[in-house]
Amino acid sequence: MDDTRGGIALVGFDADDTLWKSQDYFDDAQLQFERIVSAYVDLADAGERLYAVEKRNLALFGYGVKGMVLSMIEAAVEITGARISAADLHRIVELGKALLRHPVELLPGVREAVGSVARDWPVVLITKGDLFHQEAKVRDSGLSDLFRRIEIVSEKDAGTYARLFAEFGVAPSQFAMVGNSLRSDIAPVLELGGWGVHVPYHLTWAHEAEAEVRTGGERMRSIEGLDRLPLAMRELTALARS
Repeated sequence: MDDTRGGIALVGFDADDTLWKSQDYFDDAQLQFERIVSAYVDLADAGERLYAVEKRNLALFGYGVKGMVLSMIEAAVEITGARISAADLHRIVELGKALLRHPVELLPGVREAVGSVARDWPVVLITKGDLFHQEAKVRDSGLSDLFRRIEIVSEKDAGTYARLFAEFGVAPSQFAMVGNSLRSDIAPVLELGGWGVHVPYHLTWAHEAEAEVRTGGERMRSIEGLDRLPLAMRELTALARS
């Protein structure tokens, strides 16, 4: 992909909690999980215990609802000393099914913001998680027509982005990523020499919060909402061309 204008040639968008609500539903499921296990043991740190199980299982289960539910079942057995009933384990499975069935709720101004950027740059969607669930959310969002490519990956780190840049035919310095997660969307792209627009969401999973920008902060902009994205992109474009 050639950039005849110089500067940024391709813009990537994250999906969950950037384009549509996601963490809200996961947090609600965790709250219900805590209520289930609280019937067996008085435990103030059930959420932290669950996260510890999720974190150690990431390499096996990956991201998404199915991995979360498997970790919930494992954590529930551990927390209750294997006293949890089959009926309550079934309730945990039903929490996961409800998450998978939840309708896609776009965040305010998403279509307008993505459409505005897409008029000036080709745009791609880069998201991680369970393949079937992410495909369904992209389909149901009504946004798929805006993106040149849709990439669903198992991890969003520097190695993954480097591979995608090679497939896209762009140098890191020609790419800008828009997303809510410093860990997954911004820091690895900046590390490679790209650009980033951080759009913080009001909720963040603990794993995604465990990150900081150690290099390339001058190539990043933080905005409060996607309505400010066009201005942020103009600022980064000017810097990229200078």
